Amino acid sequence: MYMIQGLDHVQVNAPRGHEAEARTFFGAFLRLPELTKPEILQANGGVWFALPDGRQIHTGVADAFVPSTKGHICLFCDDLDTVLARAEQFGVVCSLDTRVHLRRLYLSDPWGNRMEIVEGRHDSSPSWNTAGD
Repeated sequence: MYMIQGLDHVQVNAPRGHEAEARTFFGAFLRLPELTKPEILQANGGVWFALPDGRQIHTGVADAFVPSTKGHICLFCDDLDTVLARAEQFGVVCSLDTRVHLRRLYLSDPWGNRMEIVEGRHDSSPSWNTAGD
């Protein structure tokens, strides 16, 4: 049995004052609806976005910001060609990766953080036995 039940949200670091770019990238380009942050956290900066499955993407201010060029979030879609066409409309550079069985692409958010988008889903079958836990 799993102790952890799932993933609630991921936070992407960004430089101070990034909120307008976040709304363009996550809101307009990726078409994710913006969520209202709790009032007590609003002064911290950043923006929260909803994913259709109930999970969230948060952007947060990192004063000593350095983009994450290896570690990344991975989103999934039903049609990667639609993402590619939309990326072209928004001037977002993507690179296709055909090394695994899933169609996938890599791109960077406006601050240089790496992001992956796959068509379909990665296999989530555990490679270890959960029966005795």
